[in-house]
Order: sequence, then structure tokens, then C-alpha cells
Amino acid sequence: MAALNGLASALESYRGRDRLIRTLGYCCQLVGGVLMEQCPARSEVGTRLLAVSAQLSHCRTVLRLFDDLAMFVYTKQYGLGSEEEDVFVRWMSVLGNIADQLYYPCEHMAWAADAKVLHADSARWWTLSTALWGLSLLLGVARSLWTVLRLRQRLRSPVANLTSRLPQSKQRALEARMQSEVLTLLSNLADLANAVHWLPPGVLWAGRFPPWLVGLLGTTSSLLSIYQAVQASGQPEAASP
Repeated sequence: MAALNGLASALESYRGRDRLIRTLGYCCQLVGGVLMEQCPARSEVGTRLLAVSAQLSHCRTVLRLFDDLAMFVYTKQYGLGSEEEDVFVRWMSVLGNIADQLYYPCEHMAWAADAKVLHADSARWWTLSTALWGLSLLLGVARSLWTVLRLRQRLRSPVANLTSRLPQSKQRALEARMQSEVLTLLSNLADLANAVHWLPPGVLWAGRFPPWLVGLLGTTSSLLSIYQAVQASGQPEAASP
């Protein structure tokens, strides 16, 4: 009963609903891709699952039509990251926010072109939006990797080994933050692999992933995101990374 209440509570929020739709969409793509490739007798089921995955992805695209304002408010509040102690993290975050802010209108244009609302080449807008998403993920990977290395250095420094200088509670907090950054890093890497796959052919491994691999990477990223959200909800309120 508690699990059902938790699920219902998560579905009441936009972010919680989006995480579930994303996870279901990639799971359908994973299972559908496997059935199409490994079980020819069940290829029809695989085709239907891939169709469901495509519709769930389209659903998320439509819902993101209303994300611009929230992203703008967040970007404005973060500004140039004056409260961020680390200069590298600050500028990776600022550049990432800019890429995210530009991503939304580009995706909206691509959606409008596909829906025949605008007379435009949707392929170009999809490519641009995917490139901006990939850039944001790449910046996120660099930020998380840098943060993990810095936290690891702090935990392994001679000062950190002196319990009188580093309280146990602070050490646990640093370890928890490092674990969170590692999960964020893995999630971003999985999404980055898919982002490159959706770029035009000729760019690295673009277009070379089978559906099941795209589903596997997306499912992995989605489950990591859900796990982090659950962990965060079970802890006292803390500053966001």
C-alpha cells in the first residue's frame, strides 16, 4: 500500500510523471527491439511495443512545450553561478543552462513542422535540438567528472584521514555526494550515447544503434534518475548540486 501511495504521489508531479513515461517508453523500446531481433515469431508484438514507445516519446515532446518558462526562471536564478565555489563547475553549469534554454524552442519548431503547423524542414530543427541536448549532456559529464575527482581528492587527502579534522558526518556527506555525482555521470553518459546516435549519419556512431540498445541505454538512464529522486526524497532537504 505504501508503494502505491508513493507511486500516486510521484504521478501527481510533472517530473514524477515524466520519469515514469520516459522509463516505460524506453522499456518498451528495449523489449520490442529484442523481440524484433531475437524472436521473429513475436515480431508483431515487438512492432507494437516500438509503436507504444514512439507514442510515449511524442507525449513527452508535447508536454515539453510548456517547459520554457520554468527553464528560464531556473537559468535566471542561477545567473553566472556566483554562489558556486568551483569556477569550472560554475561555467559548465552556465553553459549547460544556455544549451538547455536553446534546446526547447528548437524542439518546439521541429514538433510544429512535423505537425504541419509551420512550413519548415523538421529534420534540421530535430538535428539542432539533438545537438544542443548532446552539448548539455557533454557539459554535464565534464561537470560531474570534475566534481567526482575533487571529492575523491578531498576524501583521500591527509587531512581527511584525521578524524579530529574531518567529522564522520561530513565524511559521510561527501561520500553520499560523490555517489550521487557518479550516478549522474553514468546517466548522462548513457543519454549522450543515444544523443549521438540520433545525430545525422557520419557523426561518430550516429544511426548505428539497434532499437534494443537505444532502449537499454535509455532505461538505464531513467532508472538511475528514479533512484536518485527516491534517495533525495528520503533525505532532509539539502542544497541542489
